[in-house]
Amino acid sequence: MGQAYSTIAFDASKCDGCGECMKACAGAKFESDDVRRSLIQIMPKAAAETGAAAKSAFELALCRQCGDPKCVTVCPAGALGKNAATGVIDWDASKCVDCLLCTIGCSYAGIALDEYTGRVSKCDTCDGKPACVPACPTGALRHVTTARIYNEVGGWEDLFAPGLAGCQGCNTELLMRHTLRRVGPDTVLATPPGCVPGMGSVGFNGTTGTKIPVFHPLLTNTAAMLAGVKRQYERVGRKVTAMAIAGDGGASDVGFQSLSGAAERGERILFMVVDNEGYMNTGMQRSSCTPYGAWTSTTPVGAHTRGKTQDAKNLPLIMVNHRCAYVATASTAYMEDLYAKLDKALEASEHGFAYLHVYSPCTTGWRFQSAMNIEVARKAVESNFVTLWEYTPETGLSFSRPVDSPLPVVDYLKAMGRFRHLSPEQIEHIQNKVEENLRFVQKIAEKEHG
Repeated sequence: MGQAYSTIAFDASKCDGCGECMKACAGAKFESDDVRRSLIQIMPKAAAETGAAAKSAFELALCRQCGDPKCVTVCPAGALGKNAATGVIDWDASKCVDCLLCTIGCSYAGIALDEYTGRVSKCDTCDGKPACVPACPTGALRHVTTARIYNEVGGWEDLFAPGLAGCQGCNTELLMRHTLRRVGPDTVLATPPGCVPGMGSVGFNGTTGTKIPVFHPLLTNTAAMLAGVKRQYERVGRKVTAMAIAGDGGASDVGFQSLSGAAERGERILFMVVDNEGYMNTGMQRSSCTPYGAWTSTTPVGAHTRGKTQDAKNLPLIMVNHRCAYVATASTAYMEDLYAKLDKALEASEHGFAYLHVYSPCTTGWRFQSAMNIEVARKAVESNFVTLWEYTPETGLSFSRPVDSPLPVVDYLKAMGRFRHLSPEQIEHIQNKVEENLRFVQKIAEKEHG
């Protein structure tokens, strides 16, 4: 298995050309206020590239720390090389002959002549803590460090069999495979009726889709059956993780009495809800977690109906009111956050009930192109339609991702066909509900932390 590396990502649509990143870089690397010395340059696009259709008027000149760096290839002196440990393209001043061929070889203008020194200079990511990223006021720059997940768990055994039958673009399979890699082989898995067993977790023709024990409970008794399995293993002195991967319908609707009972008793299990906001496996019917205004097969759009008429149930907050050992929300668009919370949930499940609610867009039921799944998930969080937080009785509730400066909720809604019928009044209702839900969670967090 190869090595993955952290990187600096640039979202041109968020860049306003303020230059704060360049000021931070020049100050950090050269103790200078001259932005011409900055190793990151925000450049205005040519006039022909701008206009009403353009997403941004700016582009980025920065070393991309390429996997196949052309600057290294053209260097005749061996002064440039890929650092296998950090992924950075290192420059050795003692070997450099100042020929500048590297500046021609780079397609990203990432290495350039510094007129003050007469030598080339380039980004080295500030030893893994790039000064430009926190200086960016609009979030156009992000330090993406999810490579550590690949490096840490990429070599671990995939506990789901290949060839699962998920819809094209579905991220539930991604979630299933990542989760079981992290939880490990000493696990008993419950997958009630829904997309997870539907795509093959319980297998075909007498062969399971998992490499660990898995059972297929009813929608109504998942948590109760799993609690019984856990107690039996404890009775015989064997330590296992008892885990459920359930849909929102099986958790928030018909299965809620079982879930609530197990949480109230403090059963030592980990219950993960994959929330695609409906009964997507059986024909895209609405659930109590389906948001207001959404089209489903049971909340159609027509002359007299305009989608669901009720707001969604906030199941994670209901679980907080059970005072579970751990409750958290997560999204597949933020895998580092998901992994951190999964680790905490695993630890909490050893002494109490742990609940992890993962928002998972459905390409089929939500009506968007399969390649857009992660982008839809990201916009849900960036607009505060989904908020990421965690709770324990000892520390209270706290946000794991900032909720200030959100996108307008319409930016999220317009990414999906299930909301394309919305009237301005319905969009306003959803925006108000998003803000109301945020204030409610913020009040809980403020109360817990004084």
